[in-house]
Amino acid sequence: MIGILIFIGISTVAVLAYMQHPKFGKAPSGKRLERIKQSPQYRDGKFQNTHYTPMVSEGYSITKVTFDFIFRKFPRTKPIDEIPSLKTDLKSLPVSENVLIWFGHSSYFIQLNGTRFLVDPVFSGNASPIPGSNKSFIGTDIYSANDMPDIDYLLITHDHYDHLDYETIKKLKPKIKQVICGLGVGEHFEYWKFDPARLIEKDWSERILIRDDLTVHTAPARHFSGRGMKSNSTLWLSYILQTPDLKLYLGGDSGYDTHFAEIGKQFGGFDLALLDNGQYNPAWREIHLLPDEVLKAAKDLQTKRLLPIHSSKFKLGYHPWDEPLTSVTALNEEAHKTTLITPRIGDIVYLNDTEQTFTKWWENLD
Repeated sequence: MIGILIFIGISTVAVLAYMQHPKFGKAPSGKRLERIKQSPQYRDGKFQNTHYTPMVSEGYSITKVTFDFIFRKFPRTKPIDEIPSLKTDLKSLPVSENVLIWFGHSSYFIQLNGTRFLVDPVFSGNASPIPGSNKSFIGTDIYSANDMPDIDYLLITHDHYDHLDYETIKKLKPKIKQVICGLGVGEHFEYWKFDPARLIEKDWSERILIRDDLTVHTAPARHFSGRGMKSNSTLWLSYILQTPDLKLYLGGDSGYDTHFAEIGKQFGGFDLALLDNGQYNPAWREIHLLPDEVLKAAKDLQTKRLLPIHSSKFKLGYHPWDEPLTSVTALNEEAHKTTLITPRIGDIVYLNDTEQTFTKWWENLD
């Protein structure tokens, strides 16, 4: 018994010591915390979703979910084959072209009306603060921070490790002109030695006027946040990029809720929506979309085209690695709900080309 207690004590001290590493970020404090407390989304000492959002859905238990995560083995959660990808030279792309390049999972690059955006970049090959614990799939790491051109605006949807990667941000720092993020997330960046003047922290339903022909809007999502022991001390959100000719919805991570229909009505529909479709489970459907809900959300948003993301790079759920794309494609073909686009990692998506098509690149891969 004494030996067990000593082991537990040493382990606890080791964990607490490791969590002092800068990668874990820092909780909001001071004037930033005072501002947070004024947010309509902040109640009872933390940020809240619009509607009640349990971490584990009704009919499931945290005990079973934890047991499955630690002990159960599920088939085909990682591909054996190399994920096909294309190395596009981003630095040589004419900045005048309206394009999007997906890097796998929820990382992507956008050029819109002469402005470069980078969203939730993870180029370290790992989706966890523990080195080597959640490695990216073979073939998905052909891009690095060095491949990025100068970035006008880095957009962060929330501070989870698979969306806000310390190693990547550290390497990208000299290239990033401005950071846009949810309330409180700026504390991480300031802790990582970013100039506070480069940080734009927003609540839901705010806007940043980039130029007369380009606006960034923030919008709700149904999710959660956290990098350490405490959750929901920073705000999660989605974004809308709007020009006179294009409206893009960048969904971040979100479970299904009424906000999709409300946003669709407010903006009168979208030309393209990016929605998380992967690393889901019925046991946590309140915080991640299931494939049928992806299509339901796309319909609510009134989007002309849909790009499903949050898949094909990291194993964070229990489903087969290719199930998200297989399922959402089959469901969409049955119902003909929207125009689905499925680029490979590195393919150029031309935002003004509504006729552009892509292959089912995941088919016939093990």
